[in-house]
Amino acid sequence: MSAGAPMGARQQAIIAVNAGSSSLKFALYPYLADGSTGAATLSGGIDGLEPDGQPALALRTASASIKQALPTTPGDSFEQALTALRGILRQHAGDVEVLAIAHRIVHGGERFAQSVLLDAATLAELRALAPLAPLHQPHNLDGVEAFQRAYPGLPQVGCFDTSFHASMGPLEQNFALPQALRREGIRRYGFHGLSYRYVAARLAEHSARAKDRVLMAHLGNGASVCAMRAGASSATSMGFSALDGLMMGTRSGALDPGVLLHLLRQGWDCARIEAMLYKQSGLLGVSGVSADMRTLRASEQPEAAFAIELFVHRLVRECGALTATLGGVDLLAFTGGIGEHDAALRQAACEQLAFLGLRVDPARNREADGNSIMAIHAASSSVEIWVVPTDEGRVAAGDAAALLGTMTR
Repeated sequence: MSAGAPMGARQQAIIAVNAGSSSLKFALYPYLADGSTGAATLSGGIDGLEPDGQPALALRTASASIKQALPTTPGDSFEQALTALRGILRQHAGDVEVLAIAHRIVHGGERFAQSVLLDAATLAELRALAPLAPLHQPHNLDGVEAFQRAYPGLPQVGCFDTSFHASMGPLEQNFALPQALRREGIRRYGFHGLSYRYVAARLAEHSARAKDRVLMAHLGNGASVCAMRAGASSATSMGFSALDGLMMGTRSGALDPGVLLHLLRQGWDCARIEAMLYKQSGLLGVSGVSADMRTLRASEQPEAAFAIELFVHRLVRECGALTATLGGVDLLAFTGGIGEHDAALRQAACEQLAFLGLRVDPARNREADGNSIMAIHAASSSVEIWVVPTDEGRVAAGDAAALLGTMTR
């Protein structure tokens, strides 16, 4: 029973979800008596939701880790995934009362700088932003509508990856383009905001330097770096879209726009260019082996080693640029699947940033496995270095809880 429910009452909780084109990630967060959320009691994902795919569940609870194929029947695979999710909650979470669904939505545009309750008018506005995040936004919103059908009457809350970066100033927001385009919303937005909010809050609990000049590197299939001062985003590597900045799993990162003009002149159309930039580049494109850093580490192919080297180089380059915007750096934090688990990458990046005063403790770096927040800097380091496991879902669930509180006052 959660602390949010009186004796004998049903456990109350909020589900945080991230709906993609072929997957659904979810976590269940207990709703506490003070209106906040506790740590997730279960989390997991359902993959293989593409047409003709084989849905598969991966589930983690406090006492078990489960992987299993799910039955397939004719009909919408995402709707079937929601039916499966109901069964999962009944089996593994007991008699839980779901109070709200918190959705991670990539793009909030210029208007949505905070999490909001989602209704038809809001969804229509967010649909209009789909061209700014074509591989994420439509699927996020399709997920909202599916949950509305599955949980009619339940509050649906939109939590935006762009909102954390609303604090960036005009020098960071603006491109050197005609002002008419700026008025159309073409500007730098930044992403991975839910992750950065969580990391910033955790750092504030553990280090006095969290209020100073901080770099946070979210490194996973999507990757970015954020410069933070006084707990607020001041600059970030991603811009108008989630393509900019660092090299990623299958995305190119920053690219000379002249390359795209050249490809257009060669007869490439928009769809082909988009597929190349989002799905065929990054670690996968450079290595020709895989988008998964673990697979590349295990490979003996020289192209795999070069892809890793290029990934580190691009990370170091971006960290240097963002350090310049801060006028120095006091703390560097690694998060995301790669940032939390790849000790060799952290070591290599910090060694190349040694000119800024970074010194890693090799033993502590090896011990940091992403299961808990951990400092990995050596005593001689003038910059603190941390590994912080992220929890975007808890940020989203917390925002949903806060909105529920305003509804009941």
